Amino acid sequence: MSPDAAALHERLFTIDTHIDTPTASLMKEGWDFGAPHDFAADGSQCDLPRMKAGGIDALVFAVYSAQAARTPDGFAAAHDRALQVFARTHEVIRQNADACGLALTAVDGLRLKIEGRRAVYLSIENSYPLGRDLANVAKFHQLGVRMLGLTHMLNNDVADSSTDPRGPEWGGLSPFGRALVAESNRLRVVLDASHASDAALRDLLEISKTPVILSHSGCRAVCDHPRNIGDDLLRAVAAKGGVIQINALPVAVVAVSEDGRTAATAALQLQLQDKVLTPEVRAWASGEWGRIEQAYPNPVVTLDDYVRHIEHAVKVAGIESVGIGCDFDGGGGFPGLASVADYPQLTAALLARGWSEAALAKLWGGNTFRLLN
Repeated sequence: MSPDAAALHERLFTIDTHIDTPTASLMKEGWDFGAPHDFAADGSQCDLPRMKAGGIDALVFAVYSAQAARTPDGFAAAHDRALQVFARTHEVIRQNADACGLALTAVDGLRLKIEGRRAVYLSIENSYPLGRDLANVAKFHQLGVRMLGLTHMLNNDVADSSTDPRGPEWGGLSPFGRALVAESNRLRVVLDASHASDAALRDLLEISKTPVILSHSGCRAVCDHPRNIGDDLLRAVAAKGGVIQINALPVAVVAVSEDGRTAATAALQLQLQDKVLTPEVRAWASGEWGRIEQAYPNPVVTLDDYVRHIEHAVKVAGIESVGIGCDFDGGGGFPGLASVADYPQLTAALLARGWSEAALAKLWGGNTFRLLN
């Protein structure tokens, strides 16, 4: 990469809106966010040294919950686990206060950059830990949550998922989901429709009084995967001031003849439907997920493949409606964009394709900031 490209990348305010480090790494005994790690050694893709190497100013840390039993015991276990992950994440931020800080608004992110620290925003991936209690939106907001993902791979009590093999349950948002949208709007929590069905996204766009985000999604016209969205919805998201953040999940970047991994993962998720997420169940599911990864290797993906999603989204939705959400530590990444240390490679690739600094500034942070104010 040229010195000019590296300097430009450092000037930009850069944010990735979906990183799964809290659940994937921070909960591991003895894992140090402030120390350098290597993917080959521990499978991680994000730590403070690699953030510095990648010139990334801010990340949205997602607290992820697998979809399991929709029962009082199931909700309680998911809720308690989410609280544990948030507590650990806050502890890690405090332990590394010289290098990072919690951000709640766009202004916080800019302030932390000026101070030479990395900004950490917090989100929830999958509303399952909220149970059916609307008061939990405010509870998690008090813990710093500023982005809320509706679903994951299966339908839940809020909305239909794009990948549930059983098909739709609600035909979009549930009645509880509609109330959740109103409460999130009131608290200025950005609603995230990645993983949600097309119908759920349409409902969300119709009733939300604030712009919505797709924190880690792609373009269906480039890769026909249910996780991605079509051009009509891209235009609709943009028309309401929303942003799609382009995902680096390999099976959603390039088309494969048969996506066995998605089907196998959905089947695993279905096995969780009558289970409570105890430590033993989580350990079992983690082992099963490892076996799925071995059985269904990722397709070969290049940086050019990823850029195709970015440029298609810009062509359809406009430069004001596209950002970056790689899903590192959650399955995203490929050679050339394999960890948070590799973000400058993307800036260099786009510069080589004629992107201006103004356009890069919108892609890397300006568009997302509009939602975080």
